[in-house]
Amino acid sequence: MKRSRRVSARKSLVCLSFSLISLLSLIPVARSAPDRTPDQTVTCEILVVGGGLAGAATAYEGLLAGRTVCLTEITDWVGGQISAQGTSALDERPTQRSRLFYSRGYLELRERIRRKYGELNPGDCWVSESCFIPSDAHAILLDMLRDAAKRGKGTLKWFPSTVIKELDYNPTGNLIKSAIAIQHEPAADAPPLNTFPLSQTIEDWYQYQDSPRFDKTIIRFTPQNPSSGNAPDWYVVDATETGELIGLTNVPYRLGIDPRSHLEPSSSSVTGNPYCTQGFTYTFAMEATQEPQTHEMPPFYPQYEPYYSYELPRLADFGLVFTYRRIWSPKKGEPEKFGGISFTAPTVGDISMQNWTWGNDYRPGTEADNLVYTPEQLQQTGQLAPGGWLGGLRTESLRKAEELSRGYFYWLVAGNTDSQLGDGVKEPHPSYRYLSGKTSPMGTVHGLSKYPYMREGRRIIGRPAFGYPEGFTIWEIDMSRRNYREDYYRQTLSPKMYRQLWTALAGREAISVIQGEVSPDEVNRRTRSTIYPDSLGIGHYAIDFHPCMSFSPPEAPGNTEREGERQGAGQAYPFQIPLRAMIPQKIDNMLVAGKSIATSHIAAAAYRVHSFEWSSGAGAGTTAAFALEKGIAPFELVDGLPPYDPQLQVLRRRLERNNNPTAFPDTSIFNQDWEAWR
Repeated sequence: MKRSRRVSARKSLVCLSFSLISLLSLIPVARSAPDRTPDQTVTCEILVVGGGLAGAATAYEGLLAGRTVCLTEITDWVGGQISAQGTSALDERPTQRSRLFYSRGYLELRERIRRKYGELNPGDCWVSESCFIPSDAHAILLDMLRDAAKRGKGTLKWFPSTVIKELDYNPTGNLIKSAIAIQHEPAADAPPLNTFPLSQTIEDWYQYQDSPRFDKTIIRFTPQNPSSGNAPDWYVVDATETGELIGLTNVPYRLGIDPRSHLEPSSSSVTGNPYCTQGFTYTFAMEATQEPQTHEMPPFYPQYEPYYSYELPRLADFGLVFTYRRIWSPKKGEPEKFGGISFTAPTVGDISMQNWTWGNDYRPGTEADNLVYTPEQLQQTGQLAPGGWLGGLRTESLRKAEELSRGYFYWLVAGNTDSQLGDGVKEPHPSYRYLSGKTSPMGTVHGLSKYPYMREGRRIIGRPAFGYPEGFTIWEIDMSRRNYREDYYRQTLSPKMYRQLWTALAGREAISVIQGEVSPDEVNRRTRSTIYPDSLGIGHYAIDFHPCMSFSPPEAPGNTEREGERQGAGQAYPFQIPLRAMIPQKIDNMLVAGKSIATSHIAAAAYRVHSFEWSSGAGAGTTAAFALEKGIAPFELVDGLPPYDPQLQVLRRRLERNNNPTAFPDTSIFNQDWEAWR
């Protein structure tokens, strides 16, 4: 799109060669004065920011409810984890999967994958019942959304390659009245999208002005049916991977480790640590070949070599690691077994997606290298100033994570060291090639995923409520199966905190513990997760940690995982997604879906996988459509709890009627037997 504000200097650069343009990545992107003049205004009833699984599910339910939905996504693919982030292996628990107890949209997604390939697991991977090609996931989900719009008579307005730059509020600051976004496309004669890794382009995407690489379109999103009153006339849903709108609005939120308490007794810090979030991963795809390939050592490889490892002796087998997340297998190999794990051997043409803790997980955990900026860091870098928002991430950590991932491929095929297991373990495996190019599984010229797989970002603190004076939060003890009678808890927690812990775990016996009639050692602990009267969705997964490293840089020789971070890891009971966890403080027409709902650091390690994201998005989309229909703000449905709001009951019945479960079978305070749900 040609515009007069496009500078003539940019035009003189269009004939630059690809190699010269690549040098621009070394030049910092200059900030310009905000250009708030929009090129177009787009109206909608629900603005969903973030096209991952939570955002796709929000849009899906909004469209089926007949609403006009604007869906923005920082990359050009919808699907998040299963597409742009490359983790196209569905994380599911056996019991839930055996009963197919999922949201209707997630079940449709699984069925469409099956129809696409003729089977659910075309990769014959062993980590999941379903591993597939990321590029196919984008196409499947986009078709799902378009079909949902037809069935529900809704309207989908899809904005790929789009970021939110600024938000406008009403005079009292409790309603978002409009959002300013920037959409980018390749400039004339510039390389196509996804030529350069994210670290080389992300700051450019948040600039109003055109650049040698990208033309920009400024879009203002506004309500479709604006009103003059104070009631919400549209809803904005933060479904981004890092809680981007949470950072931009600066509503109360948490980052990293929470302070140790009776609610979070396994915390690795007495005071908390906002810099230690779970590791993030740039995935890539590699293919088994008939003949050995020539592999050139990347110049940065020696820097990261001291990090790479198979991690555990029972995992120290190349074939096991390759097939772990194999996403395509045209011919099944011979059965093999290593470390008690059965799999089929790699065969020529097999394609694997790599996502390994001591491989391409980048795990910073200090103030010098954390990826997701804290409020103080955002303030210091000017990102909270008008027009200053650049996404809220440390670009240098993205760059180093990209190098780590490329180096990991070289280690897999040519490496002979192992940081955790020592010498004589790792052998070269040269008959594999790194897949890159626009038609590769990741859809990028560089071969890395378009966006890293994010396990944890900003997490809102819900509004103060009965039993939650400091703000609603889902804590570790709300869903963990851990045995809190272990010596660790007796020795680590103070006597007062230990008693508080067992009072909270006592369930129906809590009053007796409080009154001193029952000692903590006599308590029959609750054997289920917390039951929420405002639950809008479900999830089930283990508390799975990819801990930050102890010091900076993460890849330094001899570095270790932060001590105590895995204490909270382990099995979890099937859990619920309460509406109160999706409502931020201060802003009445904003909802949160996905990994940024109000969970603690330890709870977030389970509340992050594929089916949970979809279920939370289904809850958000249904709630937004319901609130518009009834003329009631979501916080009004829960601000009177524990007395039950009749409209909340209507909302939950609607979700259940639409085959979006809000509770697992037999959920009741009287049902104490959840041993079957492993």
